[in-house]
Amino acid sequence: MKIKAAVTHGKGQVFRIEEVELAEPKMNEVLVKIVATGVCHTDAVARDAAIAPLPAVLGHEGAGIIERLGQGVTTLEEGDHVVLSFAHCGHCQNCLTGHPTVCETFNDLNFGGVANDFSHRLSHNGQELSTFFGQSSFGTYAVVHERNVVKVDKDVDLTLLGPLGCGIQTGAGTVLNSLQPEFSSTIAIYGAGAVGLSAIMAAKITGCKQIIAVDIHESRLELAKELGATHALNGSQVDVVKEIKAITNGGTNYAVDTTGVPPVVRQCLQALRPLGKAAIVGVTPEMNIDVHNDIMAEGKTMMGVIEGDAVPRVFIPQLVEYYKAGRFPIDKLVKYYEFEQINEAFEDSKKGVAIKPILRFN
Repeated sequence: MKIKAAVTHGKGQVFRIEEVELAEPKMNEVLVKIVATGVCHTDAVARDAAIAPLPAVLGHEGAGIIERLGQGVTTLEEGDHVVLSFAHCGHCQNCLTGHPTVCETFNDLNFGGVANDFSHRLSHNGQELSTFFGQSSFGTYAVVHERNVVKVDKDVDLTLLGPLGCGIQTGAGTVLNSLQPEFSSTIAIYGAGAVGLSAIMAAKITGCKQIIAVDIHESRLELAKELGATHALNGSQVDVVKEIKAITNGGTNYAVDTTGVPPVVRQCLQALRPLGKAAIVGVTPEMNIDVHNDIMAEGKTMMGVIEGDAVPRVFIPQLVEYYKAGRFPIDKLVKYYEFEQINEAFEDSKKGVAIKPILRFN
């Protein structure tokens, strides 16, 4: 079928909305009419660093309505409202033990440019286009394996829910699934973007006594306090490690770094108290760490977390319930754009004008 999609033709090039061909859903796949999709930093990295084969249709925070079922689909029905999340094989040891975020074929299925059966679903003028994260939601329709699809309540605004499939799931899941802070413990969140703010909201849900937001943008720090941070530190104005140790009487029990900035990662470790745990979710380049002083000598733990270590079909409906109960106000993070404004949305995200842009489709 013919659809409209934002095509990335080459490394660093702007998105071009074009008519492309989408194949019919195959075994265990569904055709989803995309209603809205989040704009994520990972999409910008894929465009600018070509971490997936190009040309491609990117997008991996899609939300939509199931329009057609392929053969063998048993968990979904036409008309279901759904959020699309990351691809995983469903049968490796990690998938079967509840850790699909570290699926043994995660990179192949999400960044390899192909569908679950390692073939292509998208093409343009006879040229194959890469699929991204098993969905390619920067298009009016997507063909997705049913494992990637999460059914959500129809009484919630579907245009709001796409980012639950990646960025918001990552922040909240890192706290709720990986760190699991005890009631009245302390935590610092480095970076108050969509991922960091989601982590702050999750920390409030767990009952953390002190939730410290660290960023360099005052507007984001103000929002962090509105969403649950008890303290907000501007990293460009204060000695973050010194301030955190003073606030917490020795350091935080937990930390989440969403920035991927090496000096900030070091701060995140150094501001932990003995036996503290730090989760790294930002894409961090090669860096130096004083393993003895920053980690080993005080029994600290540094862990990497992907997609919040979530099982999306379990975790995303839980987040929706928190939202409906007023405990996870994700609507305060978003700014809407029409699909045709995709390049503007990415530019606003880069400048910090928008925390979580969402593209809406007519």
